[in-house]
Amino acid sequence: MAALLPILSIAGAVMIGAISPGPSFVLVVRTSVALSRRAGLATALGMGIGGMSFAALALLGLQVVIAQVGWLYLGLKVAGGAYLVYLAFRIWRGAKQPLSLEMPTIAASIGFRRSFLIGLATQLSNPKTAIAYGSIFAALLPANMPGWTFAVLLPLIFAIETGWYTIVAVLFSSAPPRAAYLRSKVWIDRIASGIIGALGIKLISDAIRSR
Repeated sequence: MAALLPILSIAGAVMIGAISPGPSFVLVVRTSVALSRRAGLATALGMGIGGMSFAALALLGLQVVIAQVGWLYLGLKVAGGAYLVYLAFRIWRGAKQPLSLEMPTIAASIGFRRSFLIGLATQLSNPKTAIAYGSIFAALLPANMPGWTFAVLLPLIFAIETGWYTIVAVLFSSAPPRAAYLRSKVWIDRIASGIIGALGIKLISDAIRSR
């Protein structure tokens, strides 16, 4: 029972981080509304696996490694920022392109795989996620935890990340939000592109300033 409180505290901290607006939320919303619920769920799955991967690395001491090796942290920031800028460019460029909501079976299959990979890459490209997990574990995980708690934490984090983005995907893939998006696709896409691009540029500029 003594291990239950730290586990619940970590779960609460991860949930707060997941529901905070950011590039992951924007991407899942846009994918669910613009493409399909299936694509949105694939993106949500990618987010969950990406979050669980960072949690596993944090448990293995990623925070200590990054603190010791400054260039690694700067490299992660630059790489993550560059990916977000690239993603923003792709969204902006396609803002005026009409969407076909009827996809053949093969295209839908490719869309699922690509949506999953984009979700995974978006989550993994954000070094702040790694730092957040490392900080959460460092602050809330006691030094002497039973071994079974580590087997519980990773599936729990996967469930929180995937569960939240699944809710987002299901909500925004319903008919009313989809119709509203199609009516305002250009501006919604450009706003989403601006948010993601600004976050990417901020990551790169932070890395440059901290050299």
